[in-house]
Amino acid sequence: MIKKERVVTVEGLRDGKGSVEIHHILEGEDLMGHGTMFARVIVKPHSSIGWHQHVGNTEPYYILNGVGTFVDNDGTKTEVHPGDVCSIKVGQWHAMENNTDEDMEMIAFVMNE
Repeated sequence: MIKKERVVTVEGLRDGKGSVEIHHILEGEDLMGHGTMFARVIVKPHSSIGWHQHVGNTEPYYILNGVGTFVDNDGTKTEVHPGDVCSIKVGQWHAMENNTDEDMEMIAFVMNE
């Protein structure tokens, strides 16, 4: 089976600021109960994915391009670059910020516990 990605643009994702493009690679049934989203995510300049909690699942980010600021469960902010992996434990909170003038691109995978 061949499937095309489904692209959506979201303003204020998770009460963040600005615009985020989500390029859904696999979702729902495609993940066979193991998760809810596998996507390439582009956080536009001066935009963010707001502070949110993962109950019953987790969501690692793999940075592909650009520079971002990962906000960890304890509120710590860490600059991230291509090749970095940001992860949280089930039940924890996180956010991602792009405070630059360039797109920041990553892979996000929402996996069930």
